[in-house]
Amino acid sequence: MNFIFSLPLVLIAGSYAGQQTIYDTIEHNAIERDFILYVPNSYNPATPAPLIFNFHGYTSNALQQMWYGDFRAIADTAGFIIAHPNGTIDGLGNTHFNVGWGGSSIDDVDFTNALIDSLSSNYNIDQNRIYSTGMSNGGFMSFLLACELSNRIAAVASVTGSIAPAQLAACNPQHPTPVLQIHGDSDGTVPYNGGAGWSEPVNSVLSYWSGYNNCLASPVVTNLPDIDLSDGSTVKHYLYKDGDNCADVEHFKIIGGDHTWPGNFIGGAGTNYDINGSMEIWKFFSKYDINGKIECITDLTRTLDLSNLVHLFPNPAKENFHLNIESKGNHVITISNALGMIVTETTITETAYTFSVKNWDAGLYHIVVTLENGTRAIKRLVVTN
Repeated sequence: MNFIFSLPLVLIAGSYAGQQTIYDTIEHNAIERDFILYVPNSYNPATPAPLIFNFHGYTSNALQQMWYGDFRAIADTAGFIIAHPNGTIDGLGNTHFNVGWGGSSIDDVDFTNALIDSLSSNYNIDQNRIYSTGMSNGGFMSFLLACELSNRIAAVASVTGSIAPAQLAACNPQHPTPVLQIHGDSDGTVPYNGGAGWSEPVNSVLSYWSGYNNCLASPVVTNLPDIDLSDGSTVKHYLYKDGDNCADVEHFKIIGGDHTWPGNFIGGAGTNYDINGSMEIWKFFSKYDINGKIECITDLTRTLDLSNLVHLFPNPAKENFHLNIESKGNHVITISNALGMIVTETTITETAYTFSVKNWDAGLYHIVVTLENGTRAIKRLVVTN
């Protein structure tokens, strides 16, 4: 279950001009616990900032995770703070977070709770927008927080992690919890189909959270474009939608993917480059606060399947793409890039409309079509310029 990798020295020595990377400690249960905090230059003490916990994998550490599952460039634009906690040493001499396997007695849930309090006393943290993600053991930790600290955690995302069977059996969330799972079906460290006694199959994790959130039973399944033909993997996206408070469950299944963080240039063999894990996680988190989806429409989304009303082609697009809407009225089109920045927003009355993408950067774009009756359809577009 070891997760080890090395970083080039030039990366460790690098810095982000104008931002603060702070190495700090707090004492918890008579143990000095250390963490690395990243505060973007856009942080304004007068404005509550979202907080993301980014937990490392087993045998790894906060510094490695800060580079490996890197959110810093996204935080610079979106304005959230990132906390990278360090685990403690277990009986085998390895860094870890106590998630129910390995015989550890460390209370990492209460440590996280104490760290939230400590950070909140020094920074203006938006208490409704605290999220947790992590790699491997850090993914397990994020799920554990969703079960045992859900009064403070708005949404979680796991990359190559799962839930220990005992923790899933005792899980007691306090609110519908948006969950994103990213996992390779060739993961040799945390197997996709589970590990006896210590790791639930990914499908069991998805089933639990989609059931708890009261999502529609059948997911919407989409084969994402194979943008990078050289990485030996593809991505299938599962969306369990229309949960209570619009809390969805999403899953990026990396077909042929190993125990890696998608999109990371230091990921190595088995890494998928059709998606960027950090960007996908922030796009997911940014839709939610502790009360569910920030723009939640529950009265119509269960009765209308908008996928049959809105069509776009070609996809991928190089110079133009066409949008067809099988409904008359004034429709608002909002298009954002992978960092969540709005590229264009317009109101159209036509049922067929053409957009030029000649000056757009290559990458993934999200198109939100808000129909005149208030319902919405969300489409993905790949631009190949």
